[in-house]
Amino acid sequence: MGSVYPRKETNTLVIDFTYRGKRCREHTALKDTAANRKKVKVFLERIEAEITLGTFDYARHFPDSPRAEQFKALQLHGRQLETPLFSEFSQTWYSEMQIQWRPSHQEKVATTLRIHLLPHFGDKEVGCISKSDILEFRASLAKVITRSNKPLSPSRINHIMTPLRMILHEAANRYNFSSPYEGIKSLKVPRTDVEPFSIDEVRLILQSVREDFKNYYTVRFFTGMRTAEIDGLQWDAVDFKRRQVIVKRALVRGFIQDTKNDTSYRAIDMNDLTYEALKNQYAVTAHCDFVFCTKAGTPLSHNNVTKRVWYPLLRYLGLNQRRPYQTRHTAATLWLASGESPEWIARQMGHATTEMLFRVYSRYVPNLTRQDGSAFERLLKQNFDVKTLEVSHDE
Repeated sequence: MGSVYPRKETNTLVIDFTYRGKRCREHTALKDTAANRKKVKVFLERIEAEITLGTFDYARHFPDSPRAEQFKALQLHGRQLETPLFSEFSQTWYSEMQIQWRPSHQEKVATTLRIHLLPHFGDKEVGCISKSDILEFRASLAKVITRSNKPLSPSRINHIMTPLRMILHEAANRYNFSSPYEGIKSLKVPRTDVEPFSIDEVRLILQSVREDFKNYYTVRFFTGMRTAEIDGLQWDAVDFKRRQVIVKRALVRGFIQDTKNDTSYRAIDMNDLTYEALKNQYAVTAHCDFVFCTKAGTPLSHNNVTKRVWYPLLRYLGLNQRRPYQTRHTAATLWLASGESPEWIARQMGHATTEMLFRVYSRYVPNLTRQDGSAFERLLKQNFDVKTLEVSHDE
């Protein structure tokens, strides 16, 4: 519902109304009198009626207004747009949503919009984007070659498509049309690349790594912490009395942030090796905020550590090159192999349930413990004569 009010500086009347989701204020030359107010209100009622009927022409009523040129630009194939351009609506959507996101996610979405979505959909009306447009765009992403001379992975393509899906669903709700994204499923993502180290390989790595990084990798291998979590670990989160590491922060793109969800916020129990490693590290960096840091007290750059310490060490030892994140997978498989409770392991890892443990890691457990059915075989041999299938009786 529009309104009419006087402008304080000139005491002339202003018409205030909403058109195509935008607030519009147009100044008149009429002074604020009862007669002029009545006249302008009638004019406003006519405007709102035309907007409702879809016959409103901004330039006809306000030919000298900058708004007239803006709405004139929103012409597509000779007709007035019924929904805003993707470039316009995506900015509105981003402004409304960013308060819910962590800074790192804000940056990620903004980058996706700038690099991928706006160049392709920016000048299209959101209500005119079709399912074929979306599928064509996704197919084009599969042809993109990264700096490492590889195509975008299905997981990366899905992450690019997620803001597009959210934008189109929101636009459909606001402007009452069917979202063209309905029925489009995400690309199938291959199973998580899990290649844990054996206990012998872990021992070899910790015996051979640079002395100033021995504590760092000991904690990585035996706590299952994510890279961002251990790089963001500060001494106020290390409780030597309770022998626990409280995971409550992460270092993301150079900034300290709270953990992304409730399950990530957790207390990891220190085993003896972790306890001793952190005690040794305390003697080195107790004067700093961060447990593992540079000489200047700043957080480690995981890219630098990986390139200058981790990969050279694996090459030196003749081990397959694996991402440092495999230390987390190693912790999970070693815990499972040692017979720890799956529920306890899930809590240590920051998983809400044990489902991921059994789905991702269980196939590695037999290779580590040799408990691949032999325990059941021993049970049968203790109770049956395999040749005669007679039950054996213990004396």
